[in-house]
Amino acid sequence: MNTIPFAELNAQSNFSFLYGASHPEELVEQAQQYQYQAIAITDECSLSGVVRAHQQATQLGIKLLIGSQFTCQEQCQIVLLAKDLQGYQQLCRLITAARKNSHKGHYQLNLSQFEKDLDNCILLIKATPQLTTAQLHQLQIVRKQPLYLLLHNDLTETSQQLNDYRHLAKSNQVRCVASMNPRMHLAKRKKLADVLDAIRHHTCVQQAGFLLSPNAERRLLRWPQLQQRYRAEELALSSELAEQCQFSLNELRYQYPKDCVPKGYTAQDYLRILVERGAKKRFGKTLADEIRQQIDHELALISELNYEHYFLTIYDIVDYARNQQILCQGRGSAANSVVCYCLYITEVHPQQAGLLFERFISKERDEPPDIDVDFEHQRREEVIQYIYQKYGRDRAALAASIVTYRTRSAINDIGKALAIPAHILHSLNHHIDWRDKSSNTREKIIKSGSLPAAHAHHFAELVEQLRGFPRHLSQHVGGFVIAQGQLCDLVPIENAAMAERTIIQWDKNDLEALHLMKVDILALGMLSAIRRCLRSLSEREQRRISLSDIPQNDPCTYDMLCRGDSIGIFQVESRAQMSMLPRLKPRSYYDLVIEVAIVRPGPIQGDMVHPYLRRRHGEETVSYPSPEVESVLSRTLGIPIFQEQVIKLAMVAAGFSGGEADQLRRAMAAWKRNGKLRYFKDKLINGMLSRGYQLDFAERLFSQILGFGEYGFPESHAASFALLVYISSWLKCHEPAAFCCALLNSQPMGFYSPSQLIQDIQRHGVSILAIDINHSAWEHHLDYQSAAKGAIRLGLKQIKGLNRHKINRLLQQRPAQGFTHLAQITACLDQSSLNALASADAFAGLAGHRHQTRWKMSGIEPDLPLFAMPSEAKVQLPVPSEIEDITQDYLTTNLSLRHHPLQLLREHQALKNCLSQLQLQGCQHGQLVTVVGLVVGRQRPGATADVTFVTLEDETGNSNVIVWPATAKAQRKALISSRLLKVTGRLERCDNVLHIIAGKLEDCSWLLADLSIHSRDFR
Repeated sequence: MNTIPFAELNAQSNFSFLYGASHPEELVEQAQQYQYQAIAITDECSLSGVVRAHQQATQLGIKLLIGSQFTCQEQCQIVLLAKDLQGYQQLCRLITAARKNSHKGHYQLNLSQFEKDLDNCILLIKATPQLTTAQLHQLQIVRKQPLYLLLHNDLTETSQQLNDYRHLAKSNQVRCVASMNPRMHLAKRKKLADVLDAIRHHTCVQQAGFLLSPNAERRLLRWPQLQQRYRAEELALSSELAEQCQFSLNELRYQYPKDCVPKGYTAQDYLRILVERGAKKRFGKTLADEIRQQIDHELALISELNYEHYFLTIYDIVDYARNQQILCQGRGSAANSVVCYCLYITEVHPQQAGLLFERFISKERDEPPDIDVDFEHQRREEVIQYIYQKYGRDRAALAASIVTYRTRSAINDIGKALAIPAHILHSLNHHIDWRDKSSNTREKIIKSGSLPAAHAHHFAELVEQLRGFPRHLSQHVGGFVIAQGQLCDLVPIENAAMAERTIIQWDKNDLEALHLMKVDILALGMLSAIRRCLRSLSEREQRRISLSDIPQNDPCTYDMLCRGDSIGIFQVESRAQMSMLPRLKPRSYYDLVIEVAIVRPGPIQGDMVHPYLRRRHGEETVSYPSPEVESVLSRTLGIPIFQEQVIKLAMVAAGFSGGEADQLRRAMAAWKRNGKLRYFKDKLINGMLSRGYQLDFAERLFSQILGFGEYGFPESHAASFALLVYISSWLKCHEPAAFCCALLNSQPMGFYSPSQLIQDIQRHGVSILAIDINHSAWEHHLDYQSAAKGAIRLGLKQIKGLNRHKINRLLQQRPAQGFTHLAQITACLDQSSLNALASADAFAGLAGHRHQTRWKMSGIEPDLPLFAMPSEAKVQLPVPSEIEDITQDYLTTNLSLRHHPLQLLREHQALKNCLSQLQLQGCQHGQLVTVVGLVVGRQRPGATADVTFVTLEDETGNSNVIVWPATAKAQRKALISSRLLKVTGRLERCDNVLHIIAGKLEDCSWLLADLSIHSRDFR
C-alpha cells in the first residue's frame, strides 16, 4: 500500500479517560485510510489502549508506535515513544513509578524523572505557552539522545506564535516535528468531545466556556491539509522518527515464575514427583493402565509446550490454601486434566466425567492454559496477600477490568453535561423498556417523547457514541498476572482503589491477545458456607469432619432435589432450576452435571431441553447414526448439551484434530460477533458426509452448534459445580440447622436474603431463636440446648449499624451467666450502638420490650429514686403492637421472627380471595387464580424471549409468576415498581411444578405503607 511521508506521533484515544473521543481502533483505521506511514497511540500516562490498537493495526497492515503522554509538575508536557523492546520497558517503568506515587486514577512526575533511564525512547516536548528555555536546557544537558519539539497547529494559535516556537527550537538546536495531537478520528466527534470535557470538569457544556476545545481540529487530517499546516521538514521528521521506532507488542515474551521449583530439581522432574505422589493418594499404589497412559500423555504435552512452571505455580497457591484450611476447588477447562486432579487443583476425575484434555491444552491452540480456582469468598484475601508476599508487588498484580459506559450511565452523564433536568433523565432511564429489542436505543430515546424532537436526535446520537467508551480501570475479580522478572517490563502497574491491591493496565482480553498467563483467584460464597458448616459439625461431634465424610449417592438427598426443595443450594436455587429439578428428577452425580448445564441459554435456545426430557422419560426414541456418535452423546441421550460434546463430535464424525475442534469451539463462542463459525460449516458437513453420515444429520448438528451461540456451557464447569451441588444438598438434607447457619454467616451470597433463608428453614422444622444480648454472639450460632441438632440463635451481626470490634469488646466482658442490668452494658458501649441494640429488641430478656428498654436507657427512670414511693418508681410503658414490632424488626435487622406481613394483610378487603402459595397446591391445572406477595425477585434471562419471571413471597412460601412480553408492556408500571404485587392469572401445573401465567397485575404497595414497612426492609 502506498503511504504518505507522515506519521502521527501523538494521538490520544478514549483511554485518555474522559478526554479522547475515539476508540484506539478508530484512530488506527482512519490513519490507514488516510495512508499514514504510522500512528502512535500516546494516552495520558497509560498503555491501556495499545493492545486493541495493535490488533487493529496488525489486521490493517499499518505500523503502530507505542508511547505515552505526560504532564509534569512543572507544567511541561512530554511524549515518549518506544524505539525498541528496551525502550518499551523503560516506558512501562516510568508509567509504573508515576502511577504508584499517587492514588488511583492519578499520577505524579517531575522533569528530573525524564533525565535518565530513557535512552531507548524518543522524547518529544510539546510546544505550549508554558514551555521555557530552561526546561529545554535541563533535558538537553543530561540526555544522550536528541530532543524534538512537537508542534500542534490546530488553528488556535497565530502564525507568529508558531514561528516563536520554531525560533525557540532553533535557538536551542532542537528540531520541530508535526503532529495534530488528535483526540478524535473525525470532526463529527467534536460534540462528544465537548460533552467529555464537561463531564471531566464537573460542569455543563453551556457553562464550560474555555474548558471546551474551540474547534474540531484535534483530529486526523488528510495529506493536503497537513501540507497547508506544516513545513515540509516538520512533516518529514515525523516519518523519520517513525522509522526509528521498530518495537512491536509481538516482541513481548512472558516467562513463567520459577520460584516453586526446589534446588536440585528441574521443573519437569518436580512436577512429575508431585503428580505421582498425588496419583497414589487419588488412585492407590497401583495405577490402571488407562490412568498411567493419560498421565504420561498430559505430562509429555505439558513438557513440550514448557508449561511446567505454570502448573507448579497453581499447585503452590492451592497447597497454601489447603494448609490454611481454606476450601478451594479448580474449575473450568482444568477439570479436563488428570494432572490437575492429581495435584489436587481440581476435584473432578476427568475420566469418570468423560472430559477431553484437548479442551484444556492443545498444540494447535498455541496459548497458555487457563485454570480458574475458587476459594472461600470470606478468606480469598488471604490467598491474594500470599501471592503478593511470595512474588512481591513488582512481579504480581491483578488484571484490570475496564469499566465502560452503558446506556443508563451514558444517558445520565450526557444529560448532566447538557443541563437536561433530572426528571427527564429519570423518565428516560425508568420509563423506557431497554430490553425491548423491537427498536434500537436511538429509536427508543426519540420515541419516548421525554425530549423535544429537535434535541432527541442529537441526544440519542451522543448516547450511541458514548456507549462502550471506557470510564476508568477497575480490578478484575481475581485474575492475577505473575511474572518471573519485573512485571512492569511487560505492562505498567498502578494502584487499585482497594488498599493493598495493585493492577496492571490491561484487561483479560488484552492478556489473551498477547498470550500472557493469568491465574484466576476467584471467590465462591458456597465454599465459605460449606467450610463453616463442616467446622460446626466437627465441633458438635468432637472429631474432624471433612468433605470425604459426606456419603455419596444418598437417596434422601436426591429425593429432596427431585421435590425442587433447593433454596440455599449451590447452582440449583434459582427459580428456573427449582422448576427443572422435579422434571429432570436427578438420581446421580452425572444427573446433577446435566442439571447445572441444561438450564442455560445455549441448550434452551438450541431447542435441546424438551427433547432431552422426553427421551429421559421414555416419551421419545433415542437413536444414533453411528457407534462413534453414540460414544459421544449416549450419556445425554443423543442431545448435545455441552461444548465438549461439540468438540468430540467434530473429531469423531468430521475428522477434526483436537486443536481444530477447539478452534471450532472458540468460533462458536464468538460467532455472533465475528461470523467466523461459517468458515467451519463446509469442513464440518463435508467431513461428516465423507464418513457416511446423512446430510440431514450434518446440517442438524451445525444448526445445534449455532443454537449454542455464545451460551454453550462447558461440561468441565458443570462437573466441578455438580460436586458442590451434591455436597450442599446433602448438608441441607441431613444437617439443615448447621447448613442454614453457615449460609447466614456467609452472607452476602446466593439468591436469597437472610429473611428468606430463615423462612425456608423454619418450614423445615428448624427453630430460630431471637437476637439476645445475653445469648447471641457476633455471628449466628447453633444452640444445642434447644434442639439435638441445634436451633439457630441469631447473631448480633444481623443488626444494622453495629461495629464488630465494639461488640466483641462487650462480649468479652459479658459474665458467664449474662448481664443482669443495663448499666453493665451502657458503661461499655457508645450511644449509637446502644440505640441499635435496643431498636432490634436485643435487650428484651434483660429490660423488657423495646419501649421499656428505651425508657430505661433514656435516664428518665432512675435506678435509685429519692422521693418516689416503691410502687411509683417503676414506670411501665405499653407493649408495642405487633405491627410496630414487625416494622422495627425489618428496619433494624431486615427480618422478623414474628408474623409475616402478609398474615396481617390477609383480611384486607383489597386482598380478598387471594390464595396463598400453600393453597395453590390444591388448585387444578388451568384454573384462574389470584395471588399476592412481596416481590422478592424479578428475572429476565436473555434466552427466554423477554419473558419476565417474578417471585412472590407470602407467609407460606414463594409463588412463581410468568409475565409474557405483551402483558409486561401493557402493565409495565405495576410490574417494575410494585413491592407488593397482586396477580390474577392461569395456573399451570407440570410435574408438581406450579406457575402462574399473569393476566392482570395490580400494585398493592400502598398496603405496606399502611404498615410503615418499606420494600428495602425485606431484602
